[in-house]
Amino acid sequence: MKIETIKKNISINRIVNQTTEKFTLQEDAIIPDIKPDILKPVSTSGNVCIYKKEVSDGKIKLEGNVEIYLIYLADSETDNIRGINTNIDFKEIIECRDALEGMWINEKVTIKSIECKVLNGRKVNIKVELEAEITLYANEDLDIVNDVENIQDIQEIRKNVKFNSVVGSNSTKTYAKETVKINTEDNLAEILRVDISIINKDTKMSYNKILAKADADVKIMYLTEDNRIRNVEEKIPIMGFVEMQNISEDDICDCRYTIKNILVKPNSEEEHSIYVEIELEISCNAIKDEEIEILEDLYSPSMNVKFNSRNVITMVNKKNKNDMYEVREKIQIQELAGEKIKDIRITPSISNSIASKGKIKYDGEIKADFLITANNQTTVESITKTIPIMYVMDYDEVTENSRIDTNIEVAMQDFVIEDSEVTLNINLNFEVSQYNEINMNIIEDVNIDEEACSENPYSMTIYFVKEGDTLWKIAKKYRSTVDDIMRLNEIEDSENINVGMQLFIPKYVCSKSN
Repeated sequence: MKIETIKKNISINRIVNQTTEKFTLQEDAIIPDIKPDILKPVSTSGNVCIYKKEVSDGKIKLEGNVEIYLIYLADSETDNIRGINTNIDFKEIIECRDALEGMWINEKVTIKSIECKVLNGRKVNIKVELEAEITLYANEDLDIVNDVENIQDIQEIRKNVKFNSVVGSNSTKTYAKETVKINTEDNLAEILRVDISIINKDTKMSYNKILAKADADVKIMYLTEDNRIRNVEEKIPIMGFVEMQNISEDDICDCRYTIKNILVKPNSEEEHSIYVEIELEISCNAIKDEEIEILEDLYSPSMNVKFNSRNVITMVNKKNKNDMYEVREKIQIQELAGEKIKDIRITPSISNSIASKGKIKYDGEIKADFLITANNQTTVESITKTIPIMYVMDYDEVTENSRIDTNIEVAMQDFVIEDSEVTLNINLNFEVSQYNEINMNIIEDVNIDEEACSENPYSMTIYFVKEGDTLWKIAKKYRSTVDDIMRLNEIEDSENINVGMQLFIPKYVCSKSN
């Protein structure tokens, strides 16, 4: 007998795997012939570019490079501070048994440390430790049985389920370009360091498009012809349109900005400017809140109905929130006596986060790297100080079972120097996404096993309730119905049965269909 079913299509977003992998890059760099020998390294920094990411069966592949800037003390009487810029390429394959081709990946690759060892006056060894935080998603379309049409005595359990359904996933490539002006009194000798961060992210959804906007905060340290260290900062607008069918302004959209390539080069000396070009990929994953009624279980007292079902884990109650954490800290730096701070690099990191009802507690640290010079501008030293992060964010939707994804950006930094004391004013923007996971038991197909049907010789069974029993389970086991058991045993509330209770259970006859 053919079972006619009504099916509903839903699209779910489930997190397949979350992992953090560390890997190390190591390469020798040669000091260019036009530059003096290296005496010792002063400061190292870098930017990570990811130009290819790929998910295949059992593997995740990341390809990119780290753009390294090394400031060093030169073995020279006149040119004491110099710098070199080099790239280290990488191709990292991460084993992930749950990965399948076509899955969606969000990655955040950060530099944990850079070490520089002088091999000789013309060669250094650079060692970089990277950390990749990877989240693997599967956007899956499911056809679920929502109703059975041609069985008269079908018994069903239905349930209303709220979940986050997928609107779509897509990406686009864009560029941030700008000619950054420097002081007209400065004749640029070389670029010592470039730091790039993506801040002020914003999205707007309408007309089957997502407008993603942000700023590339570009900080450039350069050396002048008369050996002065100078800094310039520019916020370069980023904008990209991501195609997304059926998107609406009520949907929730996660946008990720991945730097794919960086070009920084001085223009002609007369222009007093530096050209900056950043290639980026903007990846968007959009979801919406949805509620459906699903068929969780079914049977027929008169027919041996069989069905295939499976458990699906998906997301629910996803919310995004931004919150500002203000740090006001005084730091003693004895080395500052008679010296000047030329630059401060602020790097925040979170070591632990704990979610509880309505709150998230963060523990971590801010690493502040100070580059200081003496009055003669020729001696440079790097000093690192750490500031603890102990921050509690109020977040109404969060529970102890919430899954948390946090990204931190430095929204503002300023400092005031008094003798050997530095007052740091830092604003950290916490971008937090929270969600819960739910289990849905979905039915995929229904049929009748006619060979298993046989006549039941008994019309009544006496049953004593056991631990874990429900009227549904009992009725299904003995081919009865919940309504008939309640009527025969004068039960008013189907949930109100106790262990040891005696029940009279009427039975039907399982018949083969013609």
